Amino acid sequence: MNTSEPIITKCIIGPFPRPMPEGMFDQMPTVTVTLSNGETLNLFEYYPDEISFVESEFIGLTIAEAESLLTRKDVKYLQS
Repeated sequence: MNTSEPIITKCIIGPFPRPMPEGMFDQMPTVTVTLSNGETLNLFEYYPDEISFVESEFIGLTIAEAESLLTRKDVKYLQS
């Protein structure tokens, strides 16, 4: 990890869509993080029926590492 880059100190995931069929057009959950420099941003949305995350997975990561985590989980899902 490159310590000159800000790291994620807090993560919130949600809101989650309602069960189907009611939630068919609901927004997908968003991963929102707060960085060590105080900045808060939405990293990405994802399909919770394909991959899953827990907030603690992101603590201590850089933005690039968090995006890499998404890519790894996407690839694993697509190859299953």
